[in-house]
Amino acid sequence: MRQLSWRVFSMTGNVESYLLYKQLDQDQAESSPDEEDDSMEENDSLE
Repeated sequence: MRQLSWRVFSMTGNVESYLLYKQLDQDQAESSPDEEDDSMEENDSLE
């Protein structure tokens, strides 16, 4: 879901998609701080 919201935002510039992405990112960081490094690598591969 997080990747989908980022892709929608990156393709359309839809602000609501970006806000959803940031909320999901924050929720993921709060629930599993060890996986934060993995999410950063995932962002780099999308660019």
